[in-house]
Amino acid sequence: MTTEDFVPASLRRLWGMPESSRLGRPATLDVSRVVAAAVEIADRDGLGGVTLPKVAGSLGVTGMSLYRYVGSKDELLTLMADAALGAPPGPDTDDWREGLRGWAFAQRAVLRRRPWLTRVPVSGPPSGPHQIAWMEAALAIMARTRLDWAHKVGILSLISGYVMQSVRQDGELADGRTEGQGQADAERDYGRALARLVEPARFPEAALLFSSALFEATPSDTPDAAIADADFSLGLELILDGVAVRVGEA
Repeated sequence: MTTEDFVPASLRRLWGMPESSRLGRPATLDVSRVVAAAVEIADRDGLGGVTLPKVAGSLGVTGMSLYRYVGSKDELLTLMADAALGAPPGPDTDDWREGLRGWAFAQRAVLRRRPWLTRVPVSGPPSGPHQIAWMEAALAIMARTRLDWAHKVGILSLISGYVMQSVRQDGELADGRTEGQGQADAERDYGRALARLVEPARFPEAALLFSSALFEATPSDTPDAAIADADFSLGLELILDGVAVRVGEA
């Protein structure tokens, strides 16, 4: 039995394994060149700009010829996501909490540079070499704890999911604001409008929220990035507080 008997062709391509020789003319491209061209288009035009004809055109080949290297558009997206993620930073602390915090911020930085990654459909668990490298980094951080494998996998899934959703939400909120409006002003306008609409008799707790100073607290000149950083940090620390409880119980 060979590797090909156990590993699907799509996974072999994802890991850069050589394909069996095929009949016909010698290949003029390889998977890595196709993926690099697609990533370049996504970086420039967003995920919606990535089509097989456009990728083929950038490489000077026909769209049908790409099927020699990728099985489908969905497979191409999977290959792109792993390639664009890149390698994680090396560990620089022995403290699990500080390590997971740094891991989350590093992953967030990648997604903010390439927000189209948050739009790639999730069709399965992490399988590519870069995805596994990020998994390895998180598992290595938690190796000093007594958590079992189920908890470790659950924690890295929770944190990576939070990072993904946070970056995607930041982008969607920015797209939804009027031109020239910052996040602080958008929050203020939102709070004032809902304070007039939410009736205490119907929504007592929500009414207290919108009548509080929360949505007026951030100065208008606060950079959007600073607000996003603070919001992200708050949510992350809440997650890590929960992890700390499980670490203490293990």
